[in-house]
Amino acid sequence: MKRPALLLAAVPVVATAVYMLVPTGPDGAVAGNGPSVSAPPNAREQTKERAESESAEDDALVASRPPGLADPAKKELAQQILASAENVTLRWRETYGSIEDAGDGDGYTAGIVGFTTGTHDLLTLVERYTRKYPDNGLAGYLPALREVDGTDSHEGLDPDFTAAWQAEARTPEFRAAQEAERDRVYFDPAVRVAKLDGLGTLGQFVYYDAMVRRGPDTGPDGFYGMREQAMREARTPGQGGSEKAFLEAFLDVRRAGMLAKEPGADTSRVDTTQRRFLREGNLELATPLAWQVHGETFRIP
Repeated sequence: MKRPALLLAAVPVVATAVYMLVPTGPDGAVAGNGPSVSAPPNAREQTKERAESESAEDDALVASRPPGLADPAKKELAQQILASAENVTLRWRETYGSIEDAGDGDGYTAGIVGFTTGTHDLLTLVERYTRKYPDNGLAGYLPALREVDGTDSHEGLDPDFTAAWQAEARTPEFRAAQEAERDRVYFDPAVRVAKLDGLGTLGQFVYYDAMVRRGPDTGPDGFYGMREQAMREARTPGQGGSEKAFLEAFLDVRRAGMLAKEPGADTSRVDTTQRRFLREGNLELATPLAWQVHGETFRIP
């Protein structure tokens, strides 16, 4: 949605071992005076092995957690809450064809999570979709989408791109493509990291909403940057900290970031939605739910 143009892979950063390059003899021993010592293993191979080991351990840990937000019923609930903040509706399946320029500097915002022409994710969606369905109605706009990526320009898109998007969004193939890209870039990484941090269903939604709005970026305004700031204020449950205290810290960072970007911004998606659930102690997002966002009240029985 409102995210930096550079999207980084949603994986933990792995520290890289650094070795000094030294001459070695034919047997692999370090050449020179003094007793022979074995040469260090190749740093790249060590890093790869460490990353694979850590990834396997993380996979096992994630698999051991309850489904949480990945449960189909909870995932549907998450998309409804997200849609209430993004489009003031619970009927998120009516938003595949939504498209407008909100005047926020990101160009056109479109689809179920607000893919934008100015922040790379809409371009990536159309490129991946076109590889699978070359004759789709958006393929012809790819040159223009590449040109405007990173800007708020409509050059090469107007006047017909919005109509083309809406027409394509009526096809089951493009709807499925939007859902797949949502999961690949935002939902699955957010839920995975939240589970690694020991967060329950609400915490997983808090991460998902932040990931959608700010993108999987490590800068101070991106999801990983916000998470890092929150971790300086409170320990995650995975580190032995209080889940409520950590989520309060994360939402504080999130809210401050929203106001820094746009003073006077509507922060109700944090204040009277996510923070409300948290202070009610509803860490598993159990229904019924009631919340307010953008001055509207929503309920899910």
